[in-house]
Amino acid sequence: MLRHLPWRRSSHFLAVVTTMLAAAVVASSVSAAQNKATAAADTAKPGNKRMTAYFDISKIVWPSPPEIARIKFLDLFTGEKIDPSLFQKKKKKQSWMDRMAGQQPLEDMKIDKLPFQLIRTYGVAVDSKGRIYAADQGVDAIFIFDPDHKDHVELIGNGKQANFEMIVGLALDDTDRLFVSDAKMRHIVVFNRKHEQEAQFGTDVLVRPGGIAIDNENRFLYVADSGNDVIDVFDADTYKYLRQIGKPSHKHEQTDPGTFSLPEAVAVDADGNVYVTDTFNDRVEIFDAEGNFISMFGKIGDAPADFERPKGIAVDGDGHIWVVDAGPNQVKVFNPSGRLLIYFGGQGYYPGQFMGPWGITIDKFNFVLVSETFPGRVQMFRYVTDEEYAAEKKKREEEAGQERAASGQKAASAQPASSSTKDSAAKQ
Repeated sequence: MLRHLPWRRSSHFLAVVTTMLAAAVVASSVSAAQNKATAAADTAKPGNKRMTAYFDISKIVWPSPPEIARIKFLDLFTGEKIDPSLFQKKKKKQSWMDRMAGQQPLEDMKIDKLPFQLIRTYGVAVDSKGRIYAADQGVDAIFIFDPDHKDHVELIGNGKQANFEMIVGLALDDTDRLFVSDAKMRHIVVFNRKHEQEAQFGTDVLVRPGGIAIDNENRFLYVADSGNDVIDVFDADTYKYLRQIGKPSHKHEQTDPGTFSLPEAVAVDADGNVYVTDTFNDRVEIFDAEGNFISMFGKIGDAPADFERPKGIAVDGDGHIWVVDAGPNQVKVFNPSGRLLIYFGGQGYYPGQFMGPWGITIDKFNFVLVSETFPGRVQMFRYVTDEEYAAEKKKREEEAGQERAASGQKAASAQPASSSTKDSAAKQ
């Protein structure tokens, strides 16, 4: 794991840590006093036991039981593992000058050993090994999480593997090359699978690049250029600029179909169709692989199917369109025609809730990753496919049929003998 890298530490994060430490000390003192005061009362009442609540994250599903779950919460990622020993008080021995001056020794905390944590997270992507990549503007680094080994976190950071100013979008191709958009430097940076920088391009075209996506079949790289209200298309191997989708503009006022007003993110399905979140128009626009307009859906509003600043977008293996709707802090799932199928989330810090969601990606194993800009974290969900849903539905129907048959047999065996049966028994 890469540690002690010379990147910009967030003063906000250090301030939060300091505040938490101070609060912990006060809370510890108050808690100790309260425990002593209540200990006698607890022993005086043998039946008075403290209740402990446990939060079972495996039960967080959508829709709620008894419906068959289509989305399951799995885990969340916030940064490197925190070592509590780093925050233990270690007093320095007072010198004679300190004693003469009446000064207390300062606590010894090595700032350079503090773990890196997500602060303001935007783009998110997954490689062929299932590792999660999260672009964080607060740390100026790309965090790499291994879901199977959460203690192991790697980082691609400013001043180490590359120079970043404002990283936004992430995308990985089928060889695990990593593409990163930088809004301030107005270019795309490419890293090989060893996370070594091998190219950068686009400065002569891009104005303010945001979300990006790769069509592995046609070898296209799509870049949502929110500063120019277009989608720029590059060759994913030669990095040559190919064309634009939409009409260039800096005013964010275009509303005609096929044009954009601050496009934030882009996604590609298995057929090469392109999906764009047209953020200021509160809609999703769909194009074919040649850039021809196909259809669009969505409008501003507070109904479940409406949008209020859509951001990230992804398409699952069944062709459903997943959209991060930042206004209500929700993720909404639509069919290709734009009909809302399900939505989840809402403002909050609990698992399955969001605070400023931005990016979303879905890997080949149907894991869904959603990034958040305010608490700085990435949440992992599992999409239950149409095939899995059909199998579970069939299983439940068969079990219900067997239960009905068993109940019918039990009821029949409990029926009293008929009159004819009674007469024949009496004659015998």
